[in-house]
Amino acid sequence: MVTCTLGMISRFACDFCMSSSPSHGLNLAQQDAVNFLHGPCLVLAGAGSGKTRVITHKIGRLIQAGLEPKRIAAITFTNKAAAEMRERAKGLIGKPAKEVRICTFHALGVHMLRESGEVLGLKPQFSILDSDDVTSILKDAGGSTDAATARQWQWTISLWKNMGLNAAQALAQAADDNERITATIMARYEERLTAYQSVDFDDLIGLPLKLLRDHPEVRAQWQQHMGHILVDEYQDTNATQYELLKLLVPDDPNAARFTAVGDDDQSIYGWRGATLDNLKKLPVDFPNLKVIKLEQNYRSTGAILQAANNVIGPNPKLFPKRLWSDLGEGEPVRVVDADNEEHEAERMVARIQSLRSNSQHKEFRDFAVLYRANHQARVLEQALRKAQIPYKVSGGQSFFDRAEIRDLCAWFRLWVNNDDDPAFLRAVTTPKRGIGHQTLQSLGTFASQYKLSLFEALFSSSLPSVLNARAVGSLHEFGRYVNDLEYRARHTTGAEDARAFLTDWLKEIGYEKHLYDSEDNEKLAASRWTNVMEFCDWMAQRCGGQIDDAAGVTLASEKKSLLEVAQTISLLSTISEREQDQNVVTLSTLHAAKGLEWPHVILIGVTEGMLPFKLDEGGDSLGGSSREHEAVNESIAQRLQEERRLMYVGITRAQRTLVVSWPRRKKKGREMVAAQPSRFIAEMALDQATVKEDPREKLRALRAEFAKKAQETAAAQALAGTP
Repeated sequence: MVTCTLGMISRFACDFCMSSSPSHGLNLAQQDAVNFLHGPCLVLAGAGSGKTRVITHKIGRLIQAGLEPKRIAAITFTNKAAAEMRERAKGLIGKPAKEVRICTFHALGVHMLRESGEVLGLKPQFSILDSDDVTSILKDAGGSTDAATARQWQWTISLWKNMGLNAAQALAQAADDNERITATIMARYEERLTAYQSVDFDDLIGLPLKLLRDHPEVRAQWQQHMGHILVDEYQDTNATQYELLKLLVPDDPNAARFTAVGDDDQSIYGWRGATLDNLKKLPVDFPNLKVIKLEQNYRSTGAILQAANNVIGPNPKLFPKRLWSDLGEGEPVRVVDADNEEHEAERMVARIQSLRSNSQHKEFRDFAVLYRANHQARVLEQALRKAQIPYKVSGGQSFFDRAEIRDLCAWFRLWVNNDDDPAFLRAVTTPKRGIGHQTLQSLGTFASQYKLSLFEALFSSSLPSVLNARAVGSLHEFGRYVNDLEYRARHTTGAEDARAFLTDWLKEIGYEKHLYDSEDNEKLAASRWTNVMEFCDWMAQRCGGQIDDAAGVTLASEKKSLLEVAQTISLLSTISEREQDQNVVTLSTLHAAKGLEWPHVILIGVTEGMLPFKLDEGGDSLGGSSREHEAVNESIAQRLQEERRLMYVGITRAQRTLVVSWPRRKKKGREMVAAQPSRFIAEMALDQATVKEDPREKLRALRAEFAKKAQETAAAQALAGTP
């Protein structure tokens, strides 16, 4: 392992970097990361250190060095991050950026399975199930009608898949009866997915891994495709994603060409399978790994960074680093206590109003209020509404989670994959078309008996033996209509034709009437219909050559068929909001705030039991063996470390000012209980520049300031009214 210091300058020329970057250029560590092309590289990118800039410049440097753009892959974790990276690469590199595969891990998995998945028995037009479909299938597989139980199975199965376990392996290592039951249900669930020619989101990583691991010829083909792989937010990868990365690079570790960009201090997704073990494994699996640290922060003031460094200090370090900034010391970090949560929310409002009157950054969009858990937003929303301050709650309902959009997506999925039974059941009943529950139940029994999909079963010559002629006729009519739609969608290309097709189709099935008939509130029905129109317009635009987030789209032609676009729908989680830059205060959980930044940040509810979140008693207070005590204590220590990283992430979202707030009393059920400030406040306060603020004195000062402004306004109005 080679560790790089700031003073080391790469042996490669930096003409590209210096000519293509802003006037202040890349710093020495960034240049080194960009110019190291011939080996495995780990870039430890501290918060606000310009990691996206390094990735986009490295793409340009690889192209300049002669690597074909189509052999470069940059992998991110969200469609939004991929879209931002794609735009920045396009601005920096120009036309060649269109051929670079910039996409999420899951999108790469889709592309691999559509291109090579037939060796696993998957048709290229397989379906991708959403969370509700998975819950429904698990309820069936487990013989339960309880959605909460099915979601618990879903959560456990997802964790197993992220660990690289199949049903048989999960059963072999099951620790108790509950896990054994879940593993048995997982086996039935996997059988159903195979029958439906469908995959879930975890399969988009697990199946490509199986594809590369079990089929050497396919692995060689994809290794040839990938001349250099760049992985963003590497600390958020799970065990399966790491194994996938290893199989995408040459088997000889010395021949590996990849750049992993991440920060062990920002690893906050352990609860969903992300593991810091992946950072530990890199130097072991790739002995000639080059490690480069980006420690200069371009986002925050010195006072904020000192607080962040102090908070993260107690955590064990894989690769020690310390953020610094040349933006000046700035305002000290302020710690504010309040009587209770309502009082804390009032303080938040007063802080926003005060900064808007005195700060350079006055827009509502310059403010973010961050908290540990979603339920903390309620009292904040009430206070903001009372003060008539506009706000948004980050992480609201996804566009694709709306019932009307899910209805249309079910039809699209059925066009693409006739074996998708969940999509069949939703499409055939939405809108209702005279095919009742009993008919569908009989069809389902018949399909199960003969091991057919529902769509295959409806055309079976034996179906009239279990259904009357009228029911069979209705099913045949529906089947022929779906086949006709599939044919038309396959031959409809370009935005204009796609829009006309979708408009005609919605009229044919009477979807607008369905929405108004199923809603008591006409305004709500109109709003849902507007969503449908917006969705259809968005679909049509993609047929006209818009970037396809789901498949990395740089490989697509300028015009695509509606059926091609429909194949990518299930992978997308959101449509870009038309009002992306709304001038509103942001309320967000700390997890949802990762990757974002604001001039002014207020951390709310920073108390023991909330941040860090409900750490259990140590193993010494429990019964059982000393080994069990050690295991419990180790688990608590790891959770505390992740909570500390979460606090670190919150602090480093702030650019200019940071307030950390906690209530002395808070609600627990119907009672008010005493609260203690988080241990992280004490750790942060080791910084002598951190100021502990008396809220009462601040309130008196604010009242005096507002009173003075009111007097000045009244005097000006009186003067204006004088003849």
